[in-house]
Amino acid sequence: MQLDVIDLKDFYARPLGLMVRRLLRARIRARWRDLKAMRAFGIGYATPYLGEFRGEAGALGALMPAGLGALPWPERGQSMTALVDETELPLDDEAADRILLVHMLEWSERSRVLLREIWRVLSPNGRLLLIVPNRRGLWARVDTTPFGYGSPFSRSQLAKLLKEAMFSPEAWHYALYMPPFNWRILIRWPAFWERLGLILWPTFSGVIMVEATKQVYAAMPVRESAQKARRQIVPVPAGAVTPRSSARPFIPHEY
Repeated sequence: MQLDVIDLKDFYARPLGLMVRRLLRARIRARWRDLKAMRAFGIGYATPYLGEFRGEAGALGALMPAGLGALPWPERGQSMTALVDETELPLDDEAADRILLVHMLEWSERSRVLLREIWRVLSPNGRLLLIVPNRRGLWARVDTTPFGYGSPFSRSQLAKLLKEAMFSPEAWHYALYMPPFNWRILIRWPAFWERLGLILWPTFSGVIMVEATKQVYAAMPVRESAQKARRQIVPVPAGAVTPRSSARPFIPHEY
């Protein structure tokens, strides 16, 4: 079973989801300290975390797959959201400096093709940051959060998948050690649970975060020009909810 964009939005509006957003945003910012003039994109449902870089990144976009659906983001101003085919992203080769992949890989039926497509659009010095449910953690075993759906990963499985897609894992991090329940005593002290988990059960986190770089010497299959022409998406206008649709080209918002 896969959740859709409405389910994800509802989760991040609840106290537990707000806590998850704060914790993971801090971890992402620790990895990406300065995105000035960089081209950054989120794939999957990354909007709870992309807001950290509004007004900083040179280009910013939220690419949501057709199977998930799409919502306009931000709520005010020009929408930076677009509906895409995850295996044919509407970006030129080496068009992205940073890519955040969250609420995506565990649900994808073509994970290797998705990662190879990300390899294509990532610049030689670019970085991919993945956030996936940890197979060992409690969050993957409880369906009260989005991390309890799809196929969770172990560190070895994720490393193997990345290397097969010609990425080099550079830095590993673990997060979300508190139990995935909407209890006040848990939500009020998330930093305490994070510190306790890192000491007592470091590999049993709720999610695994890994930052990877592309192997620039890797061979990339030649694409037919006609196939490139079919790489399209649907821009999502303000006020729209788009679960599935046909597409037209997307131009990322420039600051």
